[in-house]
Amino acid sequence: MNETFKDTLLALFGERASFSTALREQHSHGEGYMFRGMPDAVVFAESVEEVAALLKLCHAERVPVVPFGTGSSLEGHVAAVRGGVSLDLTRMNRILQVSAEALDCRVEAGVTREQLNADLRAEGLFFSVDPGADATIGGMAATRASGTNAVRYGTMRENVLGLTVVTPAGEVIRTGGRARKSSAGLDLTRLYVGSEGTLGVITEIQVRLQGLPEAVMVATCQFDRFEDAVGTVTTALQSGLRIARIELLDEVQIRACIGYSKLEGFDEKPTLFFEFHGSPSGVREDAQAMEELALAFNGSRFRHAERPEDRTLLWKARHNCYHASKWLAPGKDNMGTDACVPLSEFAACITETKEDVRESGLIAPLVGHVGDGNFHLGIMHDPNDADETVRADALAARVAERAIRYGGTCSGEHGIGLHKRQYMAAEHGAALDVMRAIKQALDPMNIMNPGKMLPEN
Repeated sequence: MNETFKDTLLALFGERASFSTALREQHSHGEGYMFRGMPDAVVFAESVEEVAALLKLCHAERVPVVPFGTGSSLEGHVAAVRGGVSLDLTRMNRILQVSAEALDCRVEAGVTREQLNADLRAEGLFFSVDPGADATIGGMAATRASGTNAVRYGTMRENVLGLTVVTPAGEVIRTGGRARKSSAGLDLTRLYVGSEGTLGVITEIQVRLQGLPEAVMVATCQFDRFEDAVGTVTTALQSGLRIARIELLDEVQIRACIGYSKLEGFDEKPTLFFEFHGSPSGVREDAQAMEELALAFNGSRFRHAERPEDRTLLWKARHNCYHASKWLAPGKDNMGTDACVPLSEFAACITETKEDVRESGLIAPLVGHVGDGNFHLGIMHDPNDADETVRADALAARVAERAIRYGGTCSGEHGIGLHKRQYMAAEHGAALDVMRAIKQALDPMNIMNPGKMLPEN
């Protein structure tokens, strides 16, 4: 990055363009893995117009641009591997419009999930996608995020109605709209949702909202055998039980949560967390049906939690699984995996994965949004131990390859970033060439988050 370019950034953004080492280091990585890439500058945009001005400049100078939200991504998405500008969107945090009648709202990309839901609460509404981290809505759209509520309410793919996007050349376009369906032209909204910042910068998002349920109940159940917990989940889904969330923690993960989150009354056994939404009588009926089913699979210690503080305690422990795993293995890094398979293959895939973990000799807690066939291993390893790191990488690779072999995907919700590009050909075949053609057509200068998602030819 030459001095003339730096001077232009300062003229456009003033003190919101920074070249400090500390700030560049902060923007060189996300969470979860060791990928880092130091940007040459960090720019804090505050409007769509500013994003457009920056992209016009970078396009003309062929300077890479890496969109940055809260930095909670796990697969190396925000590492500036080719330098350039880290575009921080967190100051674009306005909630632009809320329509209780239409059950939708429009927000800027830097609005976080918790911020949005705090604002919506007074309207009796909520935004349903919950990846655990308090990520920005723009980042969640860019990575096609999912989470614990997807089994009932869907992922970002189903909950984004439209977008404002700044193209690599600095043109502002709008995709989709507020209508719940459309057959007019190509679905550009779905193209940009999940594009991981490689096609343009998402600056505004129109999202679908839900009414707050009249009643919410959380239940937990423990099992002596992992296979019985999996059988309970599979049968519950096949039976059509109305469940908002189903989460599975294996015996290793619940041990970590007991220690890290101070969960009381739990044994170190495979554990299911359920959540039911509806009327007071409806959630009790659903919970009762779930309890009967779990008991038929030898479940025990089936417990209910209706008070908000009790429900929050349980879900906070679930959301803290990543940190709990690091507590379980002090000094080690957590190499997270993210596999998703068809429900018909879930039991076989997850059983094979558990056996693989045992044979690897590594500590790798398993947790999953099992209502939609999605599960994660947190593979604990010492990055300074070459042998352990090689074994961890090999285990992660087998998880991804196994998921694809079972008809699934190497990433159910974390995205591809840097870490999973090697599996794209196996999963997509010739369709990968179509993706490359789209990238070339929309970003011919290859300035948008280069080096991510698509493997090199």
